[in-house]
Amino acid sequence: MSEPQVITLGCRLNTYESEVMRRHAREAGLDNAIIVNTCAVTGEAVRQAAQTVRRLRREKPNARIIVTGCAAQIEPERFADMPEVDHVVGNAEKMQAETFAGLSIADGERVQVNDIMSVRDTALHMIDGFGSRTRAYVQIQNGCDHRCTFCIIPFGRGPSRSVAAGEVVTQVRRLVEKGYAEIVLTGVDITSYGRDLPGSATLGKLVRQVLKHVPELARLRLSSIDQVEADDDLMIALRDEERLMPHLHLSLQAGDDLTLKRMKRRHLRSDAIAFCEKARALRPDIVFGADLIAGFPTETDQMFENSYRIVDECGLTYLHVFPFSARRGTPAARMPQVNSTIIKERAARLREKGTNVLASYLQSQRGRVVDVLVESDGKGRTPQFAEVLLHGEAPFGAGAVIRTEIKGADAQHLIGEACA
Repeated sequence: MSEPQVITLGCRLNTYESEVMRRHAREAGLDNAIIVNTCAVTGEAVRQAAQTVRRLRREKPNARIIVTGCAAQIEPERFADMPEVDHVVGNAEKMQAETFAGLSIADGERVQVNDIMSVRDTALHMIDGFGSRTRAYVQIQNGCDHRCTFCIIPFGRGPSRSVAAGEVVTQVRRLVEKGYAEIVLTGVDITSYGRDLPGSATLGKLVRQVLKHVPELARLRLSSIDQVEADDDLMIALRDEERLMPHLHLSLQAGDDLTLKRMKRRHLRSDAIAFCEKARALRPDIVFGADLIAGFPTETDQMFENSYRIVDECGLTYLHVFPFSARRGTPAARMPQVNSTIIKERAARLREKGTNVLASYLQSQRGRVVDVLVESDGKGRTPQFAEVLLHGEAPFGAGAVIRTEIKGADAQHLIGEACA
């Protein structure tokens, strides 16, 4: 019997949700279904989602194609108008088993997309696996209450809502018992965790609870955080908990104060620099990744240079560079736009900078002995998330954590050998 196929586009939260949908579709008997879990972070992401749907229809003319995710939530009409699409399902509906049970009926509703802003709860779905034995994702939060001027995602995900800590701990323990050595806590805005829960729950307190109550967990990792909202307990955990990985991906977006103000961000460049200095003082081996947008509306050459310089001033290692793309429905789309050629040039400069800082970091790791989580034959990740090419015969399979000596590096990878 064939299995439902899930195509995941976009964020780590989508990866988690795709596994939930895979189970729901399997239980509903939708064996001939292809579920496309879309992203809407940029207009280009939506275009790629539509392109993916058309390609899938050409390749599998008899499959039932179900489109869901943020693009389907925000622009349901666009996908409903595509002859290649059989069903359009919203972000809340995609997490419900009854949605897929309904789709198994011949005359099931074609478009099921309701008001995401009315959703107030996030239920944790217990998942036994992610198709591999390396790392697993646990959703702790969904939605966002902020309104950054470039971002459409709150309208795809709804208000911020948190999963109770006890449920998170139970799911982490369940996955560890299934053999996962590394768990990633994920969501849309995880540093807002707990504000809607009774008491004084925070991300940092949750991290410490997970590590305390699941002592068998080897490695705990966080997805992207808003550094200005990092609480004291998170910083304490970073200092004291070796099993919390020394790698934070920061939602910086820019390094110029006026740009940040026009983005409606909640920090200044000095806040970002101070956070990185504090985190590095607490955990000297920490590395940082960051999202940076090139060519935000009204960005001058000097504003861009401020963003360029913050790479060094924060000591960033991994850059996710986004050339600004006006997203219909956002305030930034109505601001004076930067010339597209200039946007591409600035994005290229930032990406080149990212290539250089990563290469420099990798070279600095020569001679070190580190624990590497084996992901697949001959590859793995350090605690700092650097990819390692394992030379020689790795003694363990995917999911094992092995002591590894770093023998060298190329521009993108470390080169290591398992210690005897």
